Amino acid sequence: MSSYKDLKVWQQAIELAVQCYRCTEDFPKSELYGLASQIRRASTSVAANIAEGHGRENTGSFVQFLRIAQGSLKELETHLIIARRVDTIPGQEFQSLIDQCDEIGKMMRSLIRSLQEKT
Repeated sequence: MSSYKDLKVWQQAIELAVQCYRCTEDFPKSELYGLASQIRRASTSVAANIAEGHGRENTGSFVQFLRIAQGSLKELETHLIIARRVDTIPGQEFQSLIDQCDEIGKMMRSLIRSLQEKT
């Protein structure tokens, strides 16, 4: 793999971040520095950590950054659940984002296992 941009998990994480940004555009202005900001930060952190880990060009470091990305993904899911419970995100949009999170989580776990088997 020559670039992190070739990784399907990174591509999916970018798409998730874009969807999160679009979703939070409709949040109340009072949430601009609250849930909206937290959702945006956590969603961008997933893709950023995948890229950073790949850029380290060391399998152990890559796995470590993938685990950090997993943590950011769980943080994002938590913020989305809270946003849904306070009726900031409609149910269908929430479910779509959560489904994306689940798929990315599976991809990261699979990539981690694959990398660990090679070492």
